[in-house]
Amino acid sequence: MKNNIKKGNPIELLAPAGDLEKMKIAFAFGADAVYFGLPDFSLRARINKFDSQAIEEAAKYCREKNKKFYMTFNIYAHNSHLEKLSKQLDFVKKIKPDALIISDPGILNVVKREIPEMEIHLSTQANVTNFEAAQFWFEQGIRRVILAREVGLDEIREIKEKIPELELEYFVHGAMCMSYSGRCILSKWMTNRSANLGDCAQPCRWKYHIENQKTFERGGHLRVVDDQNRFEMDVEEDQNGTYFFNSYDLNLIEHLEALVEAGVDSFKIEGRAKSVYYVAIATRAYRKVLDAIIEDGSKNEIKKIIREQKLELDKLSNRGYWTGFLLGDEPPHLFDKASLEASDLFIGISWDQEENKKRNVFAHNFFNLNEEVEIISPEKNIFAKILKINLPEEGEKDSAHGGMERVYEVEFDKKIDGLFLMRKVVKKD
Repeated sequence: MKNNIKKGNPIELLAPAGDLEKMKIAFAFGADAVYFGLPDFSLRARINKFDSQAIEEAAKYCREKNKKFYMTFNIYAHNSHLEKLSKQLDFVKKIKPDALIISDPGILNVVKREIPEMEIHLSTQANVTNFEAAQFWFEQGIRRVILAREVGLDEIREIKEKIPELELEYFVHGAMCMSYSGRCILSKWMTNRSANLGDCAQPCRWKYHIENQKTFERGGHLRVVDDQNRFEMDVEEDQNGTYFFNSYDLNLIEHLEALVEAGVDSFKIEGRAKSVYYVAIATRAYRKVLDAIIEDGSKNEIKKIIREQKLELDKLSNRGYWTGFLLGDEPPHLFDKASLEASDLFIGISWDQEENKKRNVFAHNFFNLNEEVEIISPEKNIFAKILKINLPEEGEKDSAHGGMERVYEVEFDKKIDGLFLMRKVVKKD
């Protein structure tokens, strides 16, 4: 592993950036690079908060921090998209991303023609699952392949051995799709919103119940409908309401060392649509474990850090964790609910840098006077008690509340240094 790193293969931690705030948090909590896209060509079109102005600001910030950013152009394009592509590529030339993430061969051809110097990464949507496919794309000028989630550990190792010059990127954390590498037709079929054009309605996450209980009990077809009556269908199921498409989330925090040894160059966290809190906790967890591996820490030290960071990841809202297809396991599903209840509640963020007992806190959720809260910095967690809550335009308060875009002056019982997030326990084990 040490030799692999010394040969010029630095290990990259790649985090999601759904907006500028998440991007900055990702870098603060340990990301080497981020990925985001413009709505018209990204598979997160509906929730993408990046417009051209925001991307210009993001690009400038990345250059100042000496960090990389990759832009997603990973839809499967129709002719109408190609008509807009040249204009978008003029913008790409201006901001100079470190790479474009592409899945469609037509978009790839246009980019190679109009920006021949651009580094191109092949999206996981292209479903590379074998070394011949990887070799094919490498010969088309692809610098990095983002492997399909269905690729197992031995297959990763073999692909790297066959094509050592090709960089490999692999998803290590985040949502899993019940369809093949996200190429799902459910959303288009049920809501006319295409997942493959960045507008997935996530019907796999909806709750369903039986519509025709009495008919079913008499031996008829079972008909289910979602809880908001958006869609109904006939299925073979029993009488219990079910989230029968709802895949567990991916969590490979315990397998990073094996992935490094197999030849993975970039470790990718899913979640452009998730919260700034999720980005911080997930990025920091993988950063700490990767650092211990790269620095050749002892096995006991690495195991200790993994245990600590597993507990942090468990505090995030999730659908249950599993190891994806890495070890050849069958995918489990969370049948009885949309997600598992998180034990902790994200309540605020402070961007101040100066060490002080009084800090400006943007409230994301409610917190109260005299309450003990957990302070989460890029390095560590500490507990602090809230002594005062002040709203500059209104005076002292007994509590603070999220959802109103308010920044409170909060006094703690100890000095706190630098950027931090704030959370509190809401569910006891």
